[in-house]
Amino acid sequence: MARRVTPLGVPTRGTTNPNRLRRVDRWLTGSAEVARLLGSAPEPLVVDLGYGASPVTTVELARRLRIVYPKVRVLGLEIDPVRVATARTVADPPWLDFDRGGFELAGTSPILVRAFNVLRQYDESEVAGAWQAMLDRIAPGGLLVEGTCNEIGRLCSWVTVTHDGPRSLTLSCNPSAFESPSTVAERLPKALIHRNVSGERIYALLSTLDACWAAAAPLSPYGPRARWVEAVRLLVERGWPVIGRRSRWRLGELTVPWHTVKPGAPGQAPVGDTP
Repeated sequence: MARRVTPLGVPTRGTTNPNRLRRVDRWLTGSAEVARLLGSAPEPLVVDLGYGASPVTTVELARRLRIVYPKVRVLGLEIDPVRVATARTVADPPWLDFDRGGFELAGTSPILVRAFNVLRQYDESEVAGAWQAMLDRIAPGGLLVEGTCNEIGRLCSWVTVTHDGPRSLTLSCNPSAFESPSTVAERLPKALIHRNVSGERIYALLSTLDACWAAAAPLSPYGPRARWVEAVRLLVERGWPVIGRRSRWRLGELTVPWHTVKPGAPGQAPVGDTP
């Protein structure tokens, strides 16, 4: 039983939908880094922070993770006690539970935290403090996955953060859901959403990706997925250090090192840049 501590933060808006977080869940179950964390721990604890008015996305996360990592336990946390009470009515399996908590993670020490659509209601200046509060509780070597998505989960982005700092940014989109990739800018993590302006690296990334998307238009007859893959290939060709294999691109994903998009960095091509 986790020790009782005062929840840190404010209640989320509560908006949720079934399958809203399927894209980040798919990444979690396919990530080599997550495999290292969850595959090596004897009884890994994963916290889903701020699941909203319905626990459906936490239940989905637990089921998806358990298929790959049968020893995983998942704890959903919300500050609103009514939401916790509601969620507990559906928590039958011993490996899934719900409790009241915020950035202090209810005093637990998980190896992985998924915090989605939580920081949208905070100021950008509060992001670093929220990250640190969670990292203070995350087990050594653990991982924070913090991000945002639209209401039906077709436009998503997230940052991976370790005790050494932010590591990467992932964009995950349904290529048929936009006219240009920069549409995802409206769903960037809080640390970046106000930085999509000329002179910032995230602006440079999205602008270049839009140009690559336009250049990939001849592949449109083969479908938006083929066009997306070609756009990412062109992005790599232009010098962006994309992480991950072509099989991830086909899922509508694009991952880059954090230092290539970090706030305040000059918005030029990242070739030769250092963290």
